Amino acid sequence: MKSPAWSRTTSRRRLLAGFAALAVLPVAACNGVQGGKDAAGGNYPSRAVQFTVPFAPGGSSDLISRAAAKAAEKPLGQSVVITNKAGANGAVGDKEVLASAADGYTVGLAVKSLFAITPLAVKDPSAIQVDSMEIVATLTQEDYVLVVNAASPYKTLEDLLKAPKIRYATAGVGTGAQLSQALLFKAANVTATDVPFDGGAPATTALLGNQVEALSASLAETMEQIKGGKLRPLAVFSEKRSTYLPEAPTAKEKGFDVVVDQRRFIIAPKGLPADVAKKLNDSFAEARKDAAYDKFLKDNYMERWEVSDKEARQHLKDSAKQYADLTAKFQLTFGSGK
Repeated sequence: MKSPAWSRTTSRRRLLAGFAALAVLPVAACNGVQGGKDAAGGNYPSRAVQFTVPFAPGGSSDLISRAAAKAAEKPLGQSVVITNKAGANGAVGDKEVLASAADGYTVGLAVKSLFAITPLAVKDPSAIQVDSMEIVATLTQEDYVLVVNAASPYKTLEDLLKAPKIRYATAGVGTGAQLSQALLFKAANVTATDVPFDGGAPATTALLGNQVEALSASLAETMEQIKGGKLRPLAVFSEKRSTYLPEAPTAKEKGFDVVVDQRRFIIAPKGLPADVAKKLNDSFAEARKDAAYDKFLKDNYMERWEVSDKEARQHLKDSAKQYADLTAKFQLTFGSGK
């Protein structure tokens, strides 16, 4: 099998009407829960909190950030202002967040793949380490599904893996969508070549146009096309079958120990004052109970991932080792060539 090529942009996902143009409105501080003191000695927070989304507007990361930020405003007692700063699977924006003052006024979204998968593809001496940040809140888990064009001759995963050669779409450097396919086809000893696209949307369009034979993407990116009868799901890369797509078997059920997912969480600079950290933690915990936030998750086929700081850190470290071991086992190399 030829080495997979990694494109440099992140996947774009289905827009959810209402959140894409969500206005950030100030909330009176008196509506918030008890807080601590900020660096100026006033009650924290005494001004808006800046929330960096290290991805382009309109994708799942952007929309989940806006949903969580909006729901956190009431318990926080201040507005939460979203700023998009895309690049390097989140590394550009997240590095800027972590270089900010540890005062609670700068937070950002982070994704599991940045810590568990991107290091396999990109050698970055200044890469963010799991222990170099505060984890304010964990948010979601998203499953990847392997799909083909509904008009293709491949009715099952077994059919696809019998193909003499496969072209599969990829979207993004160091993404789980790419890694899941690379591992599957290598494990199945199938001749497969990745075809990079500038994000999940054009990759899906390419599959619909029969430019490629397969694509692994999030449920948010594919479910409407699956429901519309344009894409056929062959397998999911989760530990268990998806509650949103129960008819699709897992890759593990088919004999391939390939489990890859995406998880999202909120981070802040290391060294937050304890009372400021508690205020942020409590506010986002309340936000996760918000009805509009819950509707957003269901409308976008996302599962909740709500664990402790310790559990989150351990999961990221375990996943990094798991993916590194699988990459070594199947002798995957990641570079610019196919």
